[in-house]
Amino acid sequence: MCTLEKRGNIYILTLTGSDEHRLNPNLIDSIRSALRRVLAEPASPSSALITKAEGKFFSNGFDLAWAQSSQPRLELMSAKLQSLVSELISLPMPTIAAVTGHASAAGMILALSHDYVLMRKDRGFLYMSELDIGLVLPDWFMVLLKCKIGDSKVTHEVVLTAAKLTAEMAAVRGIVHSAHDSADETVEAAVRLGQELVKRGWDGNVYGKNRMVVLSEALEKIGNMPGEIKTTSKL
Repeated sequence: MCTLEKRGNIYILTLTGSDEHRLNPNLIDSIRSALRRVLAEPASPSSALITKAEGKFFSNGFDLAWAQSSQPRLELMSAKLQSLVSELISLPMPTIAAVTGHASAAGMILALSHDYVLMRKDRGFLYMSELDIGLVLPDWFMVLLKCKIGDSKVTHEVVLTAAKLTAEMAAVRGIVHSAHDSADETVEAAVRLGQELVKRGWDGNVYGKNRMVVLSEALEKIGNMPGEIKTTSKL
């Protein structure tokens, strides 16, 4: 599922294994449990969280094979992701996604739920695949994309052309903050960024509350505060 490591004031959450890291309730619950462990740690003056993944995928989106047997499964899976995104948005510290492989659909949403997205150049792409696989985008996905990307032309390209964006393409469009030559270099850059952010000495609670103000439209559309589960969302 995932592991959590602490290096000084930096937490590193790793999606483990060589699979596609598809987001089903078990994986989402494992990530949320790691975030709860972060919150349970004694308060530090300033901290940062890095999320990375093993293998060729950061996350290949929802586990549709698990969910295809029933609508309640789809609703549960989407609701749990909503809660995870709410918790990331409210986390009292800067967050960094080190995207070292493909991040598709809900996997791209997971990456963009972090404050900073760093991505490797040599493999992987960001890809909202819904159009290609015949699914309607959840409305809260769209609101989060607009909040995080900003440029309406780029959002149109991402959603309505199902563009597969390499790290360099995504950096030019302002979707990722930097592109790096390999998976290792991406993680190393994420750690350096985390260290720089920690040195700023920001109050984590203030940081988290300011992020919630910035992304208030997305939080309102998600419709649940951290820790709550709603089961009315549909793919």
